Amino acid sequence: MIRALVAVATCTFALAGCADFGGKPKGPPPVRFNEDPYPSTYARYPGVPTVIRHATVFDGEGRRIDDGTVLFADGAVQAVGGPELASPVGAVEIDGTGKWVTPGVIDIHSHLGDYPSPGVEANSDGNEATSPVRPEVWAEHSVWPQDPGFSRALMNGGVTTLQILPGSANLFGGRSVVVKNVPARTAQGMKFPGAPYGLKMACGENPKRVYGSKGTMPQTRMGNIAVARETWIKAQAYKQKWDKYYADGGDMPERDLAMDTLMGVLDGKILVQNHCYRADEMANMIDMSHEFGYKISAFHHAVEAYKIADILAREGICSAMWADWYGFKMEAYDAIKENIPLVHNAGACAIVHSDDPNGIQRLNQEAAKALADGRRAGINISDEVAWEWLSRNPAKAMGILDKTGTLTPGKMADVVLWNGNPFSDYTRPERVWIDGALMYDANDPKRRPVSDFELGQPGEGDTK
Repeated sequence: MIRALVAVATCTFALAGCADFGGKPKGPPPVRFNEDPYPSTYARYPGVPTVIRHATVFDGEGRRIDDGTVLFADGAVQAVGGPELASPVGAVEIDGTGKWVTPGVIDIHSHLGDYPSPGVEANSDGNEATSPVRPEVWAEHSVWPQDPGFSRALMNGGVTTLQILPGSANLFGGRSVVVKNVPARTAQGMKFPGAPYGLKMACGENPKRVYGSKGTMPQTRMGNIAVARETWIKAQAYKQKWDKYYADGGDMPERDLAMDTLMGVLDGKILVQNHCYRADEMANMIDMSHEFGYKISAFHHAVEAYKIADILAREGICSAMWADWYGFKMEAYDAIKENIPLVHNAGACAIVHSDDPNGIQRLNQEAAKALADGRRAGINISDEVAWEWLSRNPAKAMGILDKTGTLTPGKMADVVLWNGNPFSDYTRPERVWIDGALMYDANDPKRRPVSDFELGQPGEGDTK
């Protein structure tokens, strides 16, 4: 009996001990920090139900409709089809005979706003070239909404959405921001609602030149990779601290803005936009992404993508490319004009990008050049399929394909009416809608957007 009582007492003591000392320490519950402290305040401009009839339609999904009809209302595409589509009561009817309708052009690589016009030193805010690792800077905090380049891209290029990236001086250059191409008083007023952030990474000549010339690491390509790997090791450790905190609570880890961005990449919330020219370096970057467990969304300036198109297709990585801009530095030397069609033909995701305030005004012509070069090489890609390079594929690489990039019912009504085949040098945007609102009409001077900065200055609202 005594032995039994002792056993019960021991058990009771042990249970009490477990309750008091044996479990996980109880601390404050975890508190998530605000991951969106500069939220979009974008509100679509007012529009009216609109029907475009008798136009040739490229829907952005590779389909062409002759004598097509496009209907949009309430900010969204409602229907796309032939002449049989009925118009809602009160809709504005536009005769598109002899004209083309496409989704709005999307530029995945722009520095508008961060390197605005006029391009003077006082406006140069695109490169935080003070350390090779600067993921803590955000491009949106340099965006100047009054940059006249935005309206030029709208009027001359039919650009409705663009990704603004920090520059390429750094291995980790900071966060990108995706914006709708609308007039706004603040960058937040342009910010594309729901678009994920991108992380600008760079490899090759730029980081080693900028920092090597200062006598600091990286000075070589092997230095580039070493610094990047060391940074990812820190990011993994930082993520582990926060994962543990969110699981167990206790004391909140110390915030680090740079590591916040990289943790976002490792969590799959921030998309890697990787400036990289040479095929061998892209392969190194892919290996590094496998080593540390993140995904590269797109390589930018990928002039040698054609050499590894099969690898890019296998990895599901997009390539943003120029049609024929190359040779301006050694790593851009081995380009070929058939790069874009070869990447497309391999089943990989091909994109035409600008990286230039003038180039963004004629991305349709850049795509036309690549299309023609491909056809001369025996790669026959139709016009309607090639339009994917300008809207669908960049939307995919920017994580917004569920919202825009194609003329699919339910998506944002980002629409361009061209006055001819958009792959002709002689064609220009006639009207541009963003979220169903008419933002530009070549036949109505009152709809020519002019930023506050331009008012009263020579060239105001220029539409060359």
